[in-house]
Amino acid sequence: MAEEKWDEKIKVYVPEYAIKLIPNFIKNREKDIKNIEDSLKKEDFEIIERIGHSMKGSGAIYGFDRLSEVGKLLEESAKNKNLGEIKNNLEELKNYMGRIEILHE
Repeated sequence: MAEEKWDEKIKVYVPEYAIKLIPNFIKNREKDIKNIEDSLKKEDFEIIERIGHSMKGSGAIYGFDRLSEVGKLLEESAKNKNLGEIKNNLEELKNYMGRIEILHE
C-alpha cells in the first residue's frame, strides 16, 4: 500500500441527493473536533465515544468513508480510555477534514 501524503487533497464524491447537506455536515464535524478537544482536557471518554460512534454511522452515508473509519477508531479508543490513541485519531481527523475536496456524482 502506498504511503499517504498528508498534504494532498482527498477527493470525496458525495451523492447528488446529499450535496446541499454537506456544508452543515462539515460544520458539525468542526464542532465535533472542538468537542473532542474539550473532552480530552477533561478526560470525558463518554462524550468522545459518543462522537466517534456518531461519525462512524454518518460518514459513509454522505460519501466520507474515512470519516467513518476514524469515528470507529475514536469510539474504540475512548472505550479503552486510551488518551494517546484518541489524540492520534483526532490529529488524523483534523488532517482529513482539512484536505477534503467535495465532488458530486
